[in-house]
Amino acid sequence: MMVCHCMGITDRDIRASVDWMRAADPDTIITPGKVYRALGKKADCGGCLPLFMDTLKSCDTFEVPANLRGLRRAVQPSTRYEGTGNEGRR
Repeated sequence: MMVCHCMGITDRDIRASVDWMRAADPDTIITPGKVYRALGKKADCGGCLPLFMDTLKSCDTFEVPANLRGLRRAVQPSTRYEGTGNEGRR
């Protein structure tokens, strides 16, 4: 099935690149950007990204490696964001 019409990427291309990356490095974290680079392409309009992500998630080898799961710290919500204070605003 054609996933990205702009770049001519199929679901088979995505699955093959995920399998190739996983075989090359079992501990790698696979992102859409890495898949595009592995295919020698770039995202153009971005309209394919929802289908692209669904295709990635359906790959058998797409999961996060067990030794890397749970490493992200909980993010505390902040009430102050950089650049949104009253300093320098008119």
